[in-house]
Amino acid sequence: MKDIRRIVTGHDATGKAVVISDGTATDLLERPNRPGVRLVNIWKTETSPAEFDGAEETLSGPFVLHPPHEGTICRIGIFEPENPEVLKTLDGRAAFGEMGAANNIVPGARHPFMHRTDSVDYAIILSGEITMLLDDSEVHLRAGDVLVQRGTNHAWSNRGTETCYIAFILVDAVAKREGGD
Repeated sequence: MKDIRRIVTGHDATGKAVVISDGTATDLLERPNRPGVRLVNIWKTETSPAEFDGAEETLSGPFVLHPPHEGTICRIGIFEPENPEVLKTLDGRAAFGEMGAANNIVPGARHPFMHRTDSVDYAIILSGEITMLLDDSEVHLRAGDVLVQRGTNHAWSNRGTETCYIAFILVDAVAKREGGD
């Protein structure tokens, strides 16, 4: 898998626009419980509206699945083709536990990594192909497709022959649950 280059702009002391960071993104997660998948965080915001002055780096702390309350995460997901036999042996709850999200796994689902988050996720397919599984259906996505995932149960499955790169923008959201206000 190739490295992801991350460029961050900002302002110098005079207010002039400058590049403040240009290099390989280093906030990444590769999990033994999910071989062939690498997640690379690019940037995180913690407020809405986001602040663009101040911090030159926002990715301190543990690697987590969810965006912060009222925040966002920009992340690249790299999915190598799945091996169905290996997939049967994997523990989705353990893999998501490494991101503090074991409870997001959907028990008894048709894919071991079926999960749900309280976020709106924009998924932009950069290269390759991937299938997004829902409870009882699925959608096949190709480079150039954009998916808006709105707090649904879902899983990602690369059934193809080439690696798929996806840009994710995760936005904190409030779920309206049945029987709630």
